[in-house]
Amino acid sequence: MAGYYATDDCRIEAFEALISEPLDASNLRFASDVVQNIPVYTAADTSAALGNRADRQALMAEWAQVLGDLSGVVVLKGAVPDLEAVDQATAVFEQIIEEERAGGSGGDHFGERGANDRIWNSLQKLCLRAPDVFARYFAAPAIAAVSEAWLGPWYQMTNQINVVRPGGKAQTCHRDYHLGFMTEAQAQSFPAHAHRLSPALTLQGAVAHCDMPIESGPTKLLPNSQRYGPGYVAALLPAFRALFEERHVQAPLEKGDGLFFNPALFHAAGDNTSEDINRMANLMQIGSPMGRTLERIDRTAMTRALYPALRDLGLGEQDRAAVIGACAEGYPFPTNLDTDPPIGGLASESQAELFARALDESMSEADFAAALMENQHKRLP
Repeated sequence: MAGYYATDDCRIEAFEALISEPLDASNLRFASDVVQNIPVYTAADTSAALGNRADRQALMAEWAQVLGDLSGVVVLKGAVPDLEAVDQATAVFEQIIEEERAGGSGGDHFGERGANDRIWNSLQKLCLRAPDVFARYFAAPAIAAVSEAWLGPWYQMTNQINVVRPGGKAQTCHRDYHLGFMTEAQAQSFPAHAHRLSPALTLQGAVAHCDMPIESGPTKLLPNSQRYGPGYVAALLPAFRALFEERHVQAPLEKGDGLFFNPALFHAAGDNTSEDINRMANLMQIGSPMGRTLERIDRTAMTRALYPALRDLGLGEQDRAAVIGACAEGYPFPTNLDTDPPIGGLASESQAELFARALDESMSEADFAAALMENQHKRLP
């Protein structure tokens, strides 16, 4: 249907032609090299450009063009210049991993426990545990600039540490947050213009906490794929995933390097086939400051008050859904992934989904109030 993407809109020939387009390095003023369609920026050149107002804006415009209209990915050599701070942060993260493992949490969301580890909200955990290390680590103008280049000022930083040990398996090809965290049916329910908007709301990145040669499994990338309109649907289809496996590229990284890419880029973490490299990356999902409503609303109080009235009205399905949509929080994010992990899907139950389920199950007011409080409490940091 016009205005929406469906599986019938996903044409493998058009996609293959798109990902075959070469990146013309002559159009990139600041890149020191282009490797497999990925422009590489050195720390020295980046630092010099960011120190000059006119060059700073020109560099950020170049990054935005690459991320949106060209290959969709950049490598920033020496993105975190203080390697001692990287090592000290690594030590803090390793301690947190051991503590969370002992507590029965900390597993990764795409690999077997024991092969991979994940620290959710590593940004807050590092800041509270070692604020001096945090300050030195994020004294990284290149990371700030690439974030601003894509999202504008006032961006919102979030981080998750991921460790993939020798033998750790690769991810499946995917796109990222927002629409990339949805099922095929959910993604198809959003209009086509939302598919075009979603990538502008976040920037995906990673800082290497160790040297990452190809055998350690750095992120598999498919340059240009972020420009494919129905890509949030296509990324879930077997034919497109098979083509990704045939055509992806990988960029080896050194400790302190940063890899930043459009969240709509087809990508996946690689297999760690090394003998002795515990591949640790600080994953960055940086958000637009504009993804917020004008007013703060106590939707929990509204939902609790509305429940008995809506239950007793006996409205039809569409009318009921419209009322819930006006009252309850329909989006499951942001949340605390330590206490509210996705179970059986890509996201946990939203407040609106809980409301509908409670009506379907004829929950008592007391039971619904308890479930509502639990839903709210587990999302808090």
